[in-house]
Amino acid sequence: MTKSDLNQNANYAKELIDTIEPEFVFSNKPINRFKNVRKNETVNNSDKNKKLLNLKNKINSIENCKLKDNSKNLILGGGDIDGPIMLIGEAPSEAEEKSGLPFQGEVGSLLDKMLLAINIKRNKIYSTYTINFRTPEDRKPTSQEIKRYSIFLKEHISIINPKIVMLMGSTAMEAVTGSNNKILSERGEWKEIILKNLTFPIMITLSPSYLIRFPENKKYSWEDLKKIRQKIQELNIKI
Repeated sequence: MTKSDLNQNANYAKELIDTIEPEFVFSNKPINRFKNVRKNETVNNSDKNKKLLNLKNKINSIENCKLKDNSKNLILGGGDIDGPIMLIGEAPSEAEEKSGLPFQGEVGSLLDKMLLAINIKRNKIYSTYTINFRTPEDRKPTSQEIKRYSIFLKEHISIINPKIVMLMGSTAMEAVTGSNNKILSERGEWKEIILKNLTFPIMITLSPSYLIRFPENKKYSWEDLKKIRQKIQELNIKI
């Protein structure tokens, strides 16, 4: 990493911190407060692209789905398919539907700043959505829709096989954990999910689109980001 890269990362981090927690000073010393160790077995990554294409075809073959019928594009995911972190949002909006890529526009810009605040570039991780089609008028997906697409999402997680899963927003939380509680009561604590006998640590946090609407809650997001950074250090993840 060059000196200019370091300076840019520092500037992004300062910009994010100044908007949500001006008095916070982060210590570079890792805090060993996590007891959960990922128990995932090593998987063969050579056929990930084939599996992702098969998954995309499965999603495209859904019948009697208003989301699919009313959407112009299926957004599967973007970034590094071998990245150690998988980030899951709610559903694509108009900007993502047009580009074919996740987290674009103002939402994408804020997400980039959030990740850079903990020294992560988005192209080094993998991001996707709970629902792969844009919802009408960008409404929140229904519980029935979330349940239907959660089957594909869990297969998606198994294919990517990340070391950490970030669930950004209540839709992603409900799809993966089954909880429909208020996200502010669920966020910020490490949990685990087991898929195909593999264990994944998950962090529930707030989505960038939510933070744009309710910027006063960025302080909670920053607390979650700090825990993710600490987890990265504990697991000795190179990113």
